[in-house]
Amino acid sequence: MLKILVANSKGGCGKSTIATNLAAHFAQDGKNTVLVNADRQGSSRRWCEKRAGFATPVLPVSGTRSDWRDHVPKGTQRVVVDAPAAIQPKEVEAFLEDMDAFLIPVLPSRFDLEATEAFIAAIGNLGRVKRGKVAVGLVGNRLKPWTTASQVAIDEIKRMPFPLVGQIRDSQGYVLMAGLGKSIFDYGSEAILSHQHDWEKLLRWLKKLQ
Repeated sequence: MLKILVANSKGGCGKSTIATNLAAHFAQDGKNTVLVNADRQGSSRRWCEKRAGFATPVLPVSGTRSDWRDHVPKGTQRVVVDAPAAIQPKEVEAFLEDMDAFLIPVLPSRFDLEATEAFIAAIGNLGRVKRGKVAVGLVGNRLKPWTTASQVAIDEIKRMPFPLVGQIRDSQGYVLMAGLGKSIFDYGSEAILSHQHDWEKLLRWLKKLQ
C-alpha cells in the first residue's frame, strides 16, 4: 500500500487539487484508492462524494480524528492524505508515522516561497525525514511557465533542500473539474493531454517508491 501525504503550512497552495488529481489517477489505473480528508473545510470529501457514481470512484475517509487509519479498508492499494490547512511541522509528524511520500505544493509568489522555505526547514528536522524513512518532494503548482516570474520561482525551488518532483501549470480546468468530482485524468482530449503531461515526472517519482 502506497501512502502519500500532501501538505504545506501556507494556505491556498492547491494541496486539495494535487490530492484529488493524484487519487483520480490511481483509481483510473485500477487501484483501490482512499482519499483521507484531514482538512475541516472538507473539499476532498465533497469531491469524492460527487465522484461516487463514476466507474472509478475514490473512497473518502475522514482524517480529522487520530484513529483514521482504522477506517481504511483492507485491500486498499493507494492512500492519499489531504492534510489540514495551515498545518504546522509538529502536526505533520503524526501523519508521517507510516507515509511513503510527502508532497509539498509550492506556489510561485514571493509570499508563498518565503513561507514554504521556513516550513521546509522545520520539516527537515522531523525524525522520519532525517532518517530517510519518507521521501519528500516539492511540487511547483499553479505555474505560468511562459512568465519570467514562474521561471525565477522554479529556479528558487530547485535550490531548496528537497527535490522538485513536479511542475503543474495554472489552469481553470482544475477548478471546473473539481466541481464535478473529476480530474484531468478522466478526459482524453488534446487540450487535457497537455495537462496530463505535467504530471508525468511526479508520477514517475512516486512509482519508484512502490
